[in-house]
Amino acid sequence: METERAQEISSSETMIPVMHNGQKIYIEHVDRSNGKATIHPIDNPEQKQSVAISELTED
Repeated sequence: METERAQEISSSETMIPVMHNGQKIYIEHVDRSNGKATIHPIDNPEQKQSVAISELTED
């Protein structure tokens, strides 16, 4: 996924399906300067992690 698209998804009021390693996730924050996103699984908001935006895909 491109950084701009990740930012659009994280700012959207509509839930847009995004996947990371086969798991549906929610993008909390996009850090454009280092190409990372803070994400968590849809069903587990406490399991936050920082991943490369390039590892994310739209479902």
